[in-house]
Amino acid sequence: MMRRDQMCARKMPTLVDLCVQKVIDNVRYLGNVGCVDMHLLERILTHCTVEQLMHVEKSTKGRDLSPVTDKLWKKFFEKQFGANCTNEVIKRMREKRVSFRWMQLYEAKGKEMAQAENEALDRIKQLYKKEDARKQSRQIRPCTKVPPSSKRKFWGDNGPGYNVSNVKSNIMKKAKIEFLKSQEVKNLAAMKKNSIQRSQSSSSIMKTGSISGIGSSSKDPKSTKRIF
Repeated sequence: MMRRDQMCARKMPTLVDLCVQKVIDNVRYLGNVGCVDMHLLERILTHCTVEQLMHVEKSTKGRDLSPVTDKLWKKFFEKQFGANCTNEVIKRMREKRVSFRWMQLYEAKGKEMAQAENEALDRIKQLYKKEDARKQSRQIRPCTKVPPSSKRKFWGDNGPGYNVSNVKSNIMKKAKIEFLKSQEVKNLAAMKKNSIQRSQSSSSIMKTGSISGIGSSSKDPKSTKRIF
């Protein structure tokens, strides 16, 4: 009979156990736990997530929970950032003979990772902008330049006065400019120019001769007498 009573007593939870289990079931509502004993917090806080444990830490004022929560934060640190990073942090603290709470280390590492992630995103955005600018620079754009005056020379001129506005392709424009710059085209332009000058000079000579002849005949009275 005594053995049965002992077995029943072991299986039956105490009032404290029932209260602790009730708190664990509603751990997401925990806040300030400054009045709770440490041995009870060890049973309760192990069921918290990172966000829940951080909320409890921030909500509890005037009491250091690190004797209970420090080992929990170390587990969260190792789970989030890896065992190698955790061992590196422990090694550095030993070398520098300093000690920090694992909650502070977790927050600092989280900020460092967030900053590195933001910088990486900024670099990716800059690369996308450069790529878009490169693609836009390679696109065909309509010409907005005013066409040259009709009085401007386009043949046999060494300057940039070649009429290629009617040519759409850049390759054809380049070929036409090279053709206009060739020696053959320059020779043709020179011959055309010389012929025009000769024709103009011959016409001017004929005009001056005819005018002088008329003037001399009118001024000489002997010539008129000879005619009559």
